[in-house]
Amino acid sequence: MGKSNFNIIIAGAGGQGIVTLVDILANAAFIEGYDIKSSELHGLSQRGGTVLTYVRFGEKIFSPLFENGQANLIIGLDLLESLRQTVFSSKKTNIVINKYLMPFIGIIPEKEILDGLEKAQKNKLYLVPASEICQKELGKEVVSGIYLLGYAAYKNMIGLKPESILKAIEKVVPQKYLELNIKAFNLAKSA
Repeated sequence: MGKSNFNIIIAGAGGQGIVTLVDILANAAFIEGYDIKSSELHGLSQRGGTVLTYVRFGEKIFSPLFENGQANLIIGLDLLESLRQTVFSSKKTNIVINKYLMPFIGIIPEKEILDGLEKAQKNKLYLVPASEICQKELGKEVVSGIYLLGYAAYKNMIGLKPESILKAIEKVVPQKYLELNIKAFNLAKSA
């Protein structure tokens, strides 16, 4: 990766595991010897509330924040929040989105959101039915964020080795949930 920084936006709603994803990314970047900074700008503690998190790693990071159009990767845990954060994308940005709409949001029809994502697409957009896959294969859709992280890692979209992310998962995730999270991460390898 050299001296350039890698910029990630994680978008979703409170209660979707965003704090866990940030902790995993921070630990994985640290394992690989990078400096890392992260920041959340909207209420993580409010279940269902909008959450936007910046994650940056590189040789030396002075601020977790970056400007619109500067994201290398956007991980979206639901469709609507992902659409809102496409302002951070450019032609070089990979966008990995869980094809899922929070049930209590329902203000904007899914088709309208998908149309908006298509219009905003200046980049590589991957709509992944992570919640559906995790529910079907593992019996728990709660690990869909970890699945998306695995999807991005195994498709070389992150700039961190999958092995480093797995080590970070082992460090961050409580023991009683560890096996499920590792399965979710590795399930994405064959996607």
